[in-house]
Amino acid sequence: MQFIYNSLMNQKIYIETYGCQMNVADSETVMAILKSKDFFAEQNIENADVIILNTCSVRENAEQRIWNRLDFLKGLKKRNKKIKIGIIGCMAQRISEKLLEHEAVDFVAGPDSYRFLVDLINEADLHTKVSNTNFDINETYSGIESIKENKNKISCFVSITRGCNNFCTYCIVPYTRGRERSRSLEDILHEINILKSLNYKEITLLGQNVNSYLYSTSNQDINFPKLICKVAETLPDLRIRFTTSHPKDISNDLIYAIAETPNICNHIHLPVQSGSNKILDLMNRKYTHELYLERIEKIKTIIPNCGLSTDMFCGFSNESEQDFLESLNLLKTVEFDSAFLFKYSVREGTYAAKNFIDDVPEELKMERLNEMIKLQTSISLKKNTEKIGENFDVLVEGFSKRSENDMFGRTEHNNVVVFPKNNCKIGTIVKTKIIEATSATLLGKVVIDK
Repeated sequence: MQFIYNSLMNQKIYIETYGCQMNVADSETVMAILKSKDFFAEQNIENADVIILNTCSVRENAEQRIWNRLDFLKGLKKRNKKIKIGIIGCMAQRISEKLLEHEAVDFVAGPDSYRFLVDLINEADLHTKVSNTNFDINETYSGIESIKENKNKISCFVSITRGCNNFCTYCIVPYTRGRERSRSLEDILHEINILKSLNYKEITLLGQNVNSYLYSTSNQDINFPKLICKVAETLPDLRIRFTTSHPKDISNDLIYAIAETPNICNHIHLPVQSGSNKILDLMNRKYTHELYLERIEKIKTIIPNCGLSTDMFCGFSNESEQDFLESLNLLKTVEFDSAFLFKYSVREGTYAAKNFIDDVPEELKMERLNEMIKLQTSISLKKNTEKIGENFDVLVEGFSKRSENDMFGRTEHNNVVVFPKNNCKIGTIVKTKIIEATSATLLGKVVIDK
């Protein structure tokens, strides 16, 4: 995904975004900061004066993509020595000095330093490399109206928290994004009212752990259930989603709010990471296998047919065959609609990297990952096949990649549906009947109400 801007001072800026949804939201914030300094779009990277890569450090392959990209940009810079190249985001925060050693990099900025980007761009030159990776425990980018990249104005992200207080032993986020802080209710409502005026159809409330949101005023404490209900009330014609949740913080109040509020989508992404209590304890996840299943059962009871997805990875330090089987059993028990599955890779700077031995062989990690994927694929196919014959309201997002005669969209349960276009318009909600299914996609046809 790419955002490109140019200043009145003839500074052409090209931004590439890598990694998670948080980075997409951050790039939108950066776009707003640059625009406030009179930057505008430049479509061709070859014409850019400044190239910015917004990076992710959550997984090793995300960082490797950046190194590969920098090697490419090094050649571009040799052809035009005036180009300035900057790295922002989590990777910039984690290994700023190492990045500055790369001959292509001129400046580095951490996630709390985006207000200073223009200064960094101006200060960097052929002989001076600059960086700002200072943490700011109060930085929520209040007052900045982020610029959304979705040209069709269908769905967008609204950040409600920054940072994380959980310190899972495998995770780098608390060290690259700092401690958790929540945006004010007024700031969030101001942003979503702008999005409402721009005719967006769906908003996702975003944070490392959205359901620990807490903003205190002199009159009241506003937690996440209160916030999401207020957002849904303010935007009654829009779909409201949220991600990501932590199992220890998903309260009954939130579950009931989803069940009772028509425009809050019936979908919860609830990362479990492992099914083994021993491994969960080593991960510092602060819940047990049993507590997780209790939360899932509560969700299924209060919100029948709620879409459920998760994150899980194998091969963490000291993971035995029994620990792995417990993860497989949890997948079988819950029957998630979908899951993001990975093998463990050590992230330098985390507690696990400093204190645990990465003792599961790489070959065994791959075997376990493939077994997880095979199991989840069969579960997803079963869950999708069960939907054949049912009708769903689908928000039309665009044309299918495989055929211009088909369109695609999502149900409120976050299932992707592909269907013949039948004069359907992007941004509308159409009723579709499911006629076929794969493990990843539902195939349907538009139902015309008589």
